[in-house]
Amino acid sequence: MNKEKKNSSVQNKILYSRVSYLYQAANYLSGCADRNRHGALHPVTRDDGSSGIRLKAAQNISRSLTSDLRAVALKGQIRLSPAMKQTICKFCETLLVEGQTCHSVIENTSKGGRKPWADILVTKCATCGRSKRYPVSAKQQMRRAMRTQASAPAVANLQTSKAGDARSMISTVGPEQHPRAVDVVVRPSARDA
Repeated sequence: MNKEKKNSSVQNKILYSRVSYLYQAANYLSGCADRNRHGALHPVTRDDGSSGIRLKAAQNISRSLTSDLRAVALKGQIRLSPAMKQTICKFCETLLVEGQTCHSVIENTSKGGRKPWADILVTKCATCGRSKRYPVSAKQQMRRAMRTQASAPAVANLQTSKAGDARSMISTVGPEQHPRAVDVVVRPSARDA
């Protein structure tokens, strides 16, 4: 008799929990650095530059934590989620927080911005100045090969139809089979009469 297997759990659970902890710690320190900048957490009455040093230290510790996070993920061969990857600068390993450490803009470089599927989210890191580009999900037009395959049955119906009457040829291709089909009015010609 075979042994029954236990419920399958996530492999490398310890690594995932470590990566999650490092990400949360980096996010917390990045938030603390921002609160220190605006004076909400610890107001500093002296103007000796110590608040700037604390801000820089918190940012550097946050960057070292994200560096450790990426090292753990690479060494353990685990994949980071795309959402987590997009919040870490690939070049300087700064945690990207919108409005604080990065600025995002949606660009559309098509002619006049006519193509909605050409929208690209450009995120520029405020620390190193590098930018990353992510496609914004919008419904794309089918590729040309797929479009020709979709319209091929309608064309085949027209070509294989042996009927000489124009009315029967038009009725074989309906608007549901061909997206550009237009209602055509067929008038009887002198030959039909």
